[in-house]
Amino acid sequence: MLTPAIECRDVWKIFGERASEALAAIGRDNLTRGDAQQRFDCVIAVAGVSFAVRHGEIFCVMGLSGSGKSTLVRHVNRLIEPTAGQILVGGEDIGAKSAAELRRLRSEKIGMVFQHVALFPHRTVRDNVAFGLEVRGRSKASRLEVAQAKLDLVQLGAWGDRYPHELSGGMQQRVGLARALAADPEILLMDEPFSALDPVIRRELQEEFARLAAVMRKTTLFITHDLDEAIFLGDRIAVMKDGRFSQIGTPEEIVMSPADDYVANFVRGVSRLKLLKAASLIDTTVPIERADASGRPQVAETATMAELIAIAVGTDAPIVVVASDGRPTGAVTRRSLLLALQAARTVPTAEPA
Repeated sequence: MLTPAIECRDVWKIFGERASEALAAIGRDNLTRGDAQQRFDCVIAVAGVSFAVRHGEIFCVMGLSGSGKSTLVRHVNRLIEPTAGQILVGGEDIGAKSAAELRRLRSEKIGMVFQHVALFPHRTVRDNVAFGLEVRGRSKASRLEVAQAKLDLVQLGAWGDRYPHELSGGMQQRVGLARALAADPEILLMDEPFSALDPVIRRELQEEFARLAAVMRKTTLFITHDLDEAIFLGDRIAVMKDGRFSQIGTPEEIVMSPADDYVANFVRGVSRLKLLKAASLIDTTVPIERADASGRPQVAETATMAELIAIAVGTDAPIVVVASDGRPTGAVTRRSLLLALQAARTVPTAEPA
């Protein structure tokens, strides 16, 4: 079994001088957030969170302000020490690392992009991108070559000699992403990197990041308060409330099968149609032998509802769904499309406890 890129095991973060007492009382007396604050003057930011992120996956943690999501992500590179629990990166317990090992982890293995990118105003854009490599002792020619390549990657290749104040907010955020990528980290931590931007620029950067993610396959822990952003970018989404995960699942699972009323309210306004993919629309009444018939229209498992409808308009034949290796996995029919359209119009509710 492949070791997860990131794994958190029962992580707690309690702020306050009596955090240890509060943690013991939580286990003993089942205290709420309010109880802990009243009795111990402590704030429970992260409450027993466990999850694993697969290599190459974009794992989105979504929640409202104060839910604990930004605190959680800072545990992964030990900007914050947990009150309890264990954080592993590539199977290694980062809590056991020395200061020198931790610096190396941050500079070589993990890149982080914050909401406020904090570029050096006195350095050119290219020098800002190259800064991490400079700290690591790379030659000037080498680091500037890498910096230019990353600027090209984020479509700012012609802006290397400019200064940060000459760039728009969206462009500065691209520079921050290029700076994180320059070190070629295995893992990216993205803490609401696009949330301060206007909607048009924000969508452009989401699309740009999705393009880069498809090419580079970096393991990404992406923090957001925006459900649409999480759905657009995430391979999986964790919905966080009051320091805990309410649900972890694919975008389709989160929207179509919310685990509780909180998640159901979060996703109530989302169109289910844009989430449905061919793999989830297979008509199980069609034998695989028919799906495998030659001459049938074929689509990938990730084909969207819109793509399928466009094909179904022009044919009565089942649409063959194929896996990445070309193997037929089933077929989508007009019947399964109509049933999916009907189900998608139904507002999801949480299953009764």
